[in-house]
Amino acid sequence: MFYAIFRLITMFLVAGIAGVIGRSLLGEIAGWLIAFSILAYSLLSAYINQERLDVFAKGAGVSSLSGFGPAWSEIFFRLQRIITGLRKDIEQIERQHKRFIEAFQASPNGIVMLDDQDQIEWCNAIAEQFLGLQFKRDALQRIHYIVRKPEFVQYMMSRQYEEPVVLEKMGSASSLILRLQVFPFSENRRLILIQDITDLSKAEAMRRDFVANVSHEMRTPLTVMMGFLETVQTLELPPEQKAQYLEMMMDQGKRMKNLVEDLLTLANLEANTQPAPINSISMSYLMSLIKNDAYALSQGKHSLNFDLKTPCNLLGEEREVLSAFSNLVSNAIRYTPNVGSVSATWSVNAAGEGEFSVTDTGPGISPEHIPRLTERFYRIDRSRSRETGGTGLGLAIVKHVANRHQANLVIESTPGRGSTFTLRFPPARTS
Repeated sequence: MFYAIFRLITMFLVAGIAGVIGRSLLGEIAGWLIAFSILAYSLLSAYINQERLDVFAKGAGVSSLSGFGPAWSEIFFRLQRIITGLRKDIEQIERQHKRFIEAFQASPNGIVMLDDQDQIEWCNAIAEQFLGLQFKRDALQRIHYIVRKPEFVQYMMSRQYEEPVVLEKMGSASSLILRLQVFPFSENRRLILIQDITDLSKAEAMRRDFVANVSHEMRTPLTVMMGFLETVQTLELPPEQKAQYLEMMMDQGKRMKNLVEDLLTLANLEANTQPAPINSISMSYLMSLIKNDAYALSQGKHSLNFDLKTPCNLLGEEREVLSAFSNLVSNAIRYTPNVGSVSATWSVNAAGEGEFSVTDTGPGISPEHIPRLTERFYRIDRSRSRETGGTGLGLAIVKHVANRHQANLVIESTPGRGSTFTLRFPPARTS
């Protein structure tokens, strides 16, 4: 301010002195013209510099500050340095903002930012997929106008955000289970964090079903055994009846033993997700083992046929492959009525794939049951399965063995005409 007043006084003094000198040398009119010209030049120069400064302030660039007179140079140089520093700060802030946005977009969780009126200020792409939002369309819309689940609306209105809320049937296919929690932050704004817990919920449901099924499967034989034991302990039974009861208890004990063994096998397979090793398995030897077990299980009640069409070996884990093949054959025998036939074949098809097929003449399977046959403890007819001694885990084991060997389990069945179960191994697994 002082500098501006000083310059104004100096300008008038210079103009006055020049006017006096001009008046004494050239006359009164000339003196006034000289003084006015000096004042006009100074004012015009100030106006031009002001316009140039205005152009620069509107973003013309640093080069537009060149060419000022010496009186303005220092002021404009300082201004130029301040503006250049501010622009660098703004560019850095914009880069940081861009990185924050990219980081939020890369998050596997949905993120929605709300203002103090619960209006959408920003959301990432995952949140759009989860909640069916379109940010360009829904910006500044109240979130509960778009997500209208009653439990979510109540959660937002309650302002009690200590615990999350779970929403089911979300997403474009209404197949997702989402967990949402609100986190308040500055100026009464809110951040919604959205997690997809569909797989976690399914795993938890499977765990509950598994525990319930195992408890149910173990309780039945234990109840039978305890009943027989109580009878044997409290009653005087004829030797032949006592022997009969002991034999029945032995059958129930074997059933529990088979269940525990299958559970351990399944647990080991589920824990080991790596591909099976490349060990050569003699299919002729394997087929002979399966054949002996099948004849022992059938006890002459079925027509059994085992055919090694191709003397090609399989590459994998022998113990696991034997378990899978034996489960397929034993299932066929258990579910095929007496005098029915079961055949098992090993061959290599035209594509070089190894195929182990088991065909029976049993009652067949309805199409709606086929997709669920490999689920643990899934049974079409529970009573018949227990009568035949099945644990309900055989096909689950087969599925996991197939996955470990990059094989596919193909099930073909017609009600009343029997079924065919085929394990198809890739060419890399045959030798």
